[in-house]
Amino acid sequence: MSRIAVVPGSFDPVTLGHLDVIERAAHIFDEIHVLVVHNPDKTALLPIAQRVSLIKDSVAAAGIKGEILVTSWSVGLLVDYCTDVGASVLVKGVRSQVDVAYETPMAIVNRNLAGVETVFMLPDPAHAHVSSSLVRQVASLGGDVSPYVPRAVSDFLQTPK
Repeated sequence: MSRIAVVPGSFDPVTLGHLDVIERAAHIFDEIHVLVVHNPDKTALLPIAQRVSLIKDSVAAAGIKGEILVTSWSVGLLVDYCTDVGASVLVKGVRSQVDVAYETPMAIVNRNLAGVETVFMLPDPAHAHVSSSLVRQVASLGGDVSPYVPRAVSDFLQTPK
């Protein structure tokens, strides 16, 4: 029986911290679904299809081993996706107590709704201060985001549109 986990997020854009969590999850689980989800509380910088593409490019460039599927989900509950693909675990990166406080109620509801457990992963300290919203802000003001994101993302964000 395969151990399937889902790593959900808005990934707008994917950061080195996200890649760290994906890579570590790939060492624990047989199959990883990196799931780009729409967050109605955020204004997106990148369209979902672009985020999926950048994650695929970044995972490949990082040489992350394992069975990794990158896709998106925008209809229904996250646990519905988990049930559809046979995943019993969600993997969430948490940078601080604020993230834990935000994620805990959702973890409890997901377990109650569908028996899907949530595993919290602490970040590599080198990436603990980086969020996608910080990257978006730095990029929007013309700053160098290359220390915080994979090269594919940095190149994309710094290419004149």
